[in-house]
Amino acid sequence: MSQIVDTETAKEFMKETLEKIEEKHLVKIADALVVKSGRFKQRFGQENIARLSEIELQETFRLIFSTKRNIKKLLEEVGIDNFKKHIQELLYGSDAVHIRFQVFCERVESLPEHLRYDLAGELLHYTFPDKYWLWCHWMWNPKLNTGSLPLVTTEDFDLSAPTVGQSYLNVGKAVAFVHEVGKAAGFQTISRNLFGTNVYLSCVYVIYAYTVLRMRMTQEFNQVMPNVAEFSSRILGVYEIRINRKN
Repeated sequence: MSQIVDTETAKEFMKETLEKIEEKHLVKIADALVVKSGRFKQRFGQENIARLSEIELQETFRLIFSTKRNIKKLLEEVGIDNFKKHIQELLYGSDAVHIRFQVFCERVESLPEHLRYDLAGELLHYTFPDKYWLWCHWMWNPKLNTGSLPLVTTEDFDLSAPTVGQSYLNVGKAVAFVHEVGKAAGFQTISRNLFGTNVYLSCVYVIYAYTVLRMRMTQEFNQVMPNVAEFSSRILGVYEIRINRKN
């Protein structure tokens, strides 16, 4: 397993994260992901999807950071009923998951490519968190080969694939290895479920982004950058949940 994960680099990212933020704050973000998942499970239950209103769809998709500004336009272009059918087939279709993933991305072609797999990945993972995994472009952007996964996996492991559906399977393999090695090596102690690994990978991205931005931006700009917890909770779509525990 550790042949896929660069364990020493992965540990270093967690060490640097914990120098900037207490682990209890990361645990709170993982807890917020549990709340987010509960909302997805309720809204996207097999019997509920067809009954969802446009307002309910928009409310739920506000929890997807990268696509929340595009959902209204997408609903207008695809049509609410068609969009709900696409979600139904993605989540409950009989084909293998990578085929369903591929078909869904093709059907929301009005979205930029990286937002298509963000949307599909979030729908699958947060509706079925024990069965499917997350793929957001901050984890891996195939066009740029950037993101947190390439930073903590070895150079020999290739995330790329001929289709976006097959790429989803490769991302799942990488996430599974990071999750298991993280538990064994002790660099992922946020939560024993995949939500903890989501938070860990978001922190890897944030730490790397801070490093790059601080080299390029002015000191004044760096001073207004959000802290690790805020940045992480924002890209995971739970910033509002995190600051309002009643949700």
